[in-house]
Amino acid sequence: MARRLIADQALHRRVVDVDDSDGYVTRPHAPGDLRTALTGRTFTAAHRRGKTLWLDTSPARDETGAAGPELGLHLGMTGRIVITGPDGSVAEGGDPYRYATHLRKTQWNRFTVTFADGGSLVLMDPRRLGRARLNPDIGALGPDAIQVTPAEFRALITKGTIAVKARLLDQSRIAGVGNLLADEILWQARVSPLARVDTLSAAQVSRLYRALKSVLEAAITSGGAHTGDMIAARHPGGTCPRDGAPMAHGIVGGRSTWWCSREQALRPSQAAAKTPAVPA
Repeated sequence: MARRLIADQALHRRVVDVDDSDGYVTRPHAPGDLRTALTGRTFTAAHRRGKTLWLDTSPARDETGAAGPELGLHLGMTGRIVITGPDGSVAEGGDPYRYATHLRKTQWNRFTVTFADGGSLVLMDPRRLGRARLNPDIGALGPDAIQVTPAEFRALITKGTIAVKARLLDQSRIAGVGNLLADEILWQARVSPLARVDTLSAAQVSRLYRALKSVLEAAITSGGAHTGDMIAARHPGGTCPRDGAPMAHGIVGGRSTWWCSREQALRPSQAAAKTPAVPA
């Protein structure tokens, strides 16, 4: 969504200013570094792998030949891209859409590119989990989750002894699965998030792959990870939307995790960690 928005509305517009004063969002760059690097250029292409966006830039007017630096953007959990056109029209995209326009605050604008035509591109993020940086290391990312093949998925998901939830979150293996998506995928596949990856059966791996594709396609169509079928049950007292069993809660891969206490019960032979399954 965000990549398509940028490709449709932000390319080939000359950059005249950049507000990169939020040093936390632009780390490791110092304030002013991105402004110096991007001013005078245009964005020429927009790419995405997993949760990372990167934009190609043109040479500056005093340069010849090689393209300029890449601008990497990461939306985190609550970031959105907001683009204003030369006519003042506003369009936005990202995952998820949580804050109505009238509730937003100007201090949520963490990184702003101003174009010569008067419009702008803004990374808006109330929780400051997004990032803007130059020349992101795309090579450190695994294949995009929406494009990974069944054979690639099997090879990437089953190596090692880590919990399957933690493996799904590992962007170096498969790029693009965040915390909510991982819970939804595991719930749809009826696999415990605590199951050790080397104990997964062929049937479980196949169900996980089908769920991965289904969940990602639904999130893209419906507007974000928060639209999944079991997401509303991720709270104390929540019950499984399928069978009504209490939702269990624990920390897996350092992230808050919810699963059905009945359909996703961990078999002793698959235990990967001593994370208690606590009924919500």
